[in-house]
Amino acid sequence: MPRLPSLCLTLALLASLSLPAAEARVFDPKTFTLANGMEVVVVEDHRAPVVTHMVWYRVGAADEPPLKSGIAHFLEHLMFKGTPEIPPGEFSRIVARNGGRDNAFTAQDYTGYFQDVARDRLELVMRMEADRMVNLVLTDELVLPERQVVLEERSQRTDNNPRALLGEQMQAVQFLAHPYRIPVIGWEHEIRQLTRQDALEFYRRHYAPNNAILIVAGDVKADEVRQLAEQHYGPIPRREIAPRLRPQEPPQLAPRRVSMEDQRVREPSWSRSYVAPAQKAGEAGMPYALTVLAEILGGGRTSRIQRALVLGDGPASSAGAWYDGTALDYGRFGLYATPKNGVGIEKLEAAMERVIAEIQRDGVTDAELARAKAGLEAAAIYARDSMSNAARTLGAALTSGLTVADVEAWPERIAAVTREDVQAAAREVLDLRRSVTGILLPKVRS
Repeated sequence: MPRLPSLCLTLALLASLSLPAAEARVFDPKTFTLANGMEVVVVEDHRAPVVTHMVWYRVGAADEPPLKSGIAHFLEHLMFKGTPEIPPGEFSRIVARNGGRDNAFTAQDYTGYFQDVARDRLELVMRMEADRMVNLVLTDELVLPERQVVLEERSQRTDNNPRALLGEQMQAVQFLAHPYRIPVIGWEHEIRQLTRQDALEFYRRHYAPNNAILIVAGDVKADEVRQLAEQHYGPIPRREIAPRLRPQEPPQLAPRRVSMEDQRVREPSWSRSYVAPAQKAGEAGMPYALTVLAEILGGGRTSRIQRALVLGDGPASSAGAWYDGTALDYGRFGLYATPKNGVGIEKLEAAMERVIAEIQRDGVTDAELARAKAGLEAAAIYARDSMSNAARTLGAALTSGLTVADVEAWPERIAAVTREDVQAAAREVLDLRRSVTGILLPKVRS
């Protein structure tokens, strides 16, 4: 099943592998911490008079209390409902009137809010973001209609999308104990029970400066950001934040399969994902080898999967691989393919498994390793052009337990990956016992 590129891959794309390790830099940010514990990261980029302002909270769907799935995402919606200073709905309208755009997002390990504005509007959005960090006002008249909005979002994005439904079911059985098995948007029956009080309790428990990271990227100087941050975020008092304690996975000893039929499906598809190691602060090793493995397996027309499954008489019309290791606890490695007309899922799956077995048995070639690194290096030229990408990459890394030093170390860590590292990663991670296979089929109308 196709996936968006992982942040691991995004970071790898940003790594300038052609530079010597001692000179290589990804974003070269400036960092400091306010007295109340709020971390601040500044990426200076003076090519255009614009800035991206982001606040990331170290809380996501995997931190939700039992029976309250979706509360992190629901609160993200409610953060736009106003404060004593800014009426409900006015936050985004103010940003728009000043020529900017804003939005927010929730994931398993973090929640983020951002504004893209002209550099002379930075203080405005910083003042407004600091205001809603501590002064959010919620009433049932605001909360209950927004809960219905979330339910409609779930209906449109998940319940009415067979691929999304299959992905949700696969993730639910991918993890035996860890809360990554629960969808970020929440289960419908639990969303319906979320209340104003649930939202306020979650807000008061997690939204505090010492649980947040401010990232500003663009046409600014670090000293300027420090002055504004101390003025607007500095007066907000820190709060006691409980440690992020989550159930951990027991050993996974048996492969799992999920098969779905749906009348809305026009062509069948096959996918598989494995529980994989996530990146850890200060550590090199397997996550970097998995990034390279995903590129060798599925990165473009010369990749193993493309040559074996798609080109020529191969059984697939499309196929690929991905790795997402930017997570606090566990990453995932995935494979996907869509069969050509008349090709059965069994034949497609057998062909994919032959590709996996060949790499596990014989490893990869020097040419494949060099080509994978060259592909990542070439993409870096384009990836570095986006200020918002810099802020998003750093924010996702820092809220997932990594450090700025880990982001900046990407060039040397990717460059250090060897053929032996890639083969060892394939042998250890691509183990059926830690996998779930998903099959999506058209349902024949009776």
